[in-house]
Amino acid sequence: MPAALPWPVPVRGPANAGFIPAADRAAAAWNAPLPPGWTPTPFREFVLKVASRCNLDCDYCYVYHLADQSWRAQPRFMTDETAAATADRVAEHVRTHELEFVNFRLHGGEPLLAGQDRLRRIVRILRERLTPLTEVTVTVQTNGVLLDEPMAAFLLKEDIGVGISLDGDRYANDLHRTYADGRSSYDEVVAAIRMMQRPEFRSHFLGLLCTIQLEADPAQVWGELLRLGVEGADFLLPHGTWENPPPGLTPGDGRTPYADWLIPLFDSWFDAPIRQLSVRTFESLVHLLLGGVGAHESFGLAPVALVVVESDGSYEQVDTLKAVGQGAAASGRTVFTDPLDALFDVPAFVQRQLGLHGLSAECHRCEVVATCGAGLFPHRYRPGGGFTNPTVFCADQYALIVHIQRRVEEALERRGTTLAAVRAG
Repeated sequence: MPAALPWPVPVRGPANAGFIPAADRAAAAWNAPLPPGWTPTPFREFVLKVASRCNLDCDYCYVYHLADQSWRAQPRFMTDETAAATADRVAEHVRTHELEFVNFRLHGGEPLLAGQDRLRRIVRILRERLTPLTEVTVTVQTNGVLLDEPMAAFLLKEDIGVGISLDGDRYANDLHRTYADGRSSYDEVVAAIRMMQRPEFRSHFLGLLCTIQLEADPAQVWGELLRLGVEGADFLLPHGTWENPPPGLTPGDGRTPYADWLIPLFDSWFDAPIRQLSVRTFESLVHLLLGGVGAHESFGLAPVALVVVESDGSYEQVDTLKAVGQGAAASGRTVFTDPLDALFDVPAFVQRQLGLHGLSAECHRCEVVATCGAGLFPHRYRPGGGFTNPTVFCADQYALIVHIQRRVEEALERRGTTLAAVRAG
């Protein structure tokens, strides 16, 4: 295990580093033996920080209110030059690894602050330089406040899928997702959701992201999602670490408040005679329990193939690492100076691709590790141990997974089979 963890910014390799096999460079970065035959997984998911500011002031936001405040030094918007350099680096990566597809997620801050003209230029630069080489998908994750009809029509025309953030019913959403002066964002966001459900826009509406608020009644949140009639949603755990635990959680006290919040919703979803709502977390956990792989960044042992590109062109690890500490997400690399393969010299990028090999001894002993995967990478951080720890939500994830496994086993038994038989398959 590299002694320099938790988040080194490595010295840039020699000029001929491109001729050194990526697996060898990754082994040198990790400073420990890697599994026999292991090779890095090429990057296919790119989060572009097209705007570094926001028009809401959500007080749990990992960008503005947690440990890393590097947003203050970022350009407000990604320039065309940065977008072009990013496209060229991705194209280089596509050719090197013969990738059949890449996904771009426009993000922020609030990405729609960039405006139609800037977004159009960025997206067209990406597509013009990449569609001759590979399949390109572009989506945007927005708080919905600026998502009016002209913006929706623009996103549809540019073939950009739209995800919206809403924490549930009015009470749940207004606990934290407000303007800086405390005004509610709820009505504007619901109006945006209603608009995206119209026939002309529905094809590009990807669903909702809901951060769990323990103070909110989960039944009320679930009822609101059903009332809104959205087809898809996901529940996100709020960010925290062993050093700075998430709201309402005291690690080691035996309580599982987040599992207690989610389990009734899973049961409602699982028992529904007609499943009205796709919930990515629940579907991913069931998929993994049945023997699948991948499916979700927060679960499972599949390699994470994601890179964040900040508005100044710097490569970063998953942006939620900003909840950990100043510089935790930094790579010391940029689109202007380094190919994407140079990120295989960065220990955190390597660790997120090692699967079980990159996890703690405690995780190795756990019966649900193949499903849990130690949770979201930032949630594993503990001073002195870096990211080689179970998630701070360990007890909650264990309780949730065991409950879902029991429900799946019961359902399979009623159909005359077993979970073991399905997994063997």
